[in-house]
Amino acid sequence: MKVLAVESSCDETSVAILDGGREVLSNIISSQIQTHQKFGGVVPEIASRKHVEAINIVLDQAFKEAGVKKSDIDLVVATRGPGLVGALLIGLSAAKAFAYCINKPFIGVNHIYGHVCANYISHKELEAPFISLIVSGGHTYLVKVNDYVDFDLIGRTRDDACGEAFDKVARSMGLAYPGGPIIDKLAAKGKASIEFPRVMLEEDSYDFSFSGLKTAVINYLHHQEQVGGEVIVEDVARSFQDAVIDVLEEKSFRLLKEENLDKLVLAGGVSANSGLRKRLEERARKEGVKIYYPDLKLCTDNAAMIGSAGYYLYKSGKYDKNTYANPNLAL
Repeated sequence: MKVLAVESSCDETSVAILDGGREVLSNIISSQIQTHQKFGGVVPEIASRKHVEAINIVLDQAFKEAGVKKSDIDLVVATRGPGLVGALLIGLSAAKAFAYCINKPFIGVNHIYGHVCANYISHKELEAPFISLIVSGGHTYLVKVNDYVDFDLIGRTRDDACGEAFDKVARSMGLAYPGGPIIDKLAAKGKASIEFPRVMLEEDSYDFSFSGLKTAVINYLHHQEQVGGEVIVEDVARSFQDAVIDVLEEKSFRLLKEENLDKLVLAGGVSANSGLRKRLEERARKEGVKIYYPDLKLCTDNAAMIGSAGYYLYKSGKYDKNTYANPNLAL
């Protein structure tokens, strides 16, 4: 089954063509990072306009790279949420129009589910059940994946998402957007010399909260400025990042033990963080756990992961018949 997939939930315009759920024939991504850098974050209206400019160009490139004809497509899928509503509408409209023109079925896909499915592309042998830690700019989830379309949502953030905290802390430190990768690089050179809080919440909770940690870092920076103290950005980055990772690690491995599972699947943009990968790998070796994370290109938003998710949803028949954009779509 040839699948055409479109992703436009935020600031990447992406079109991919897959053969089945794991074989990527093309995965074209047009990023808007340089456009939004001067604003310190994504401007929704500008993002929508850039999607309009890019979508047809990216679509043509995807077909050229895949070496298939439009008539070869069997299924068309696109992200319908969560995300920026204007951005979502561009990708959905293009994908629906394409499906209509070639008279093929169309389904909408949950963007968060797509992040998990990126691992099916990078790891052809991966099968459920497993625990998935989904960490991105907008979301932080702990999920038990029972099969391709059956998820149990165990934990979620109660305030700031993990990646959101990275970007806000980076902005407070005067770093460029996106701040997450910059903090990761700085942290590798720094020392965990500053004591920031590890917010675990209730004793048995698998939920997350990063707002207090973010505020603690900002307060530290303000205090140092007021008293004329030295701010070593590498040490601030390392201390902050370690505080985040400590919480993610503890809850993930506690859930693995509780569910008697030995596979942890990392997903989302923050899964590219080298400090997080290293820490989870070290813990996994000690506890006999297999750890999976996507190739770097598949960590951030891309259409290939949406195509994989759409394929498995369609094959199962258990997909939502609604195809409208839903910026607050839940997992």
